[in-house]
Amino acid sequence: MKAANYLNITADQFHPYIVFPTGNGIFQQDNAPCHKARIVLEWFEEHIDEFNLMSWPPNSADLNPIMQIWDVMEWQLRAQTLTCPNL
Repeated sequence: MKAANYLNITADQFHPYIVFPTGNGIFQQDNAPCHKARIVLEWFEEHIDEFNLMSWPPNSADLNPIMQIWDVMEWQLRAQTLTCPNL
């Protein structure tokens, strides 16, 4: 995804619906190139009073809770699924 497309989605479709009344919300995104583009980071700087952008260390999937959930789901599916004896 290009940075301009990501920014349009974030600014036009996401931003109008996110509300943090106290201004202390945290927005989390990973290190995808479109997330780290200058135009995207500048937009987040302009909206710093509404929510903060969580810093994301490089190569750190451990901070993403969905990875943990997928791991648990995979283990549960493998425990339930019988292996096929032949092709």
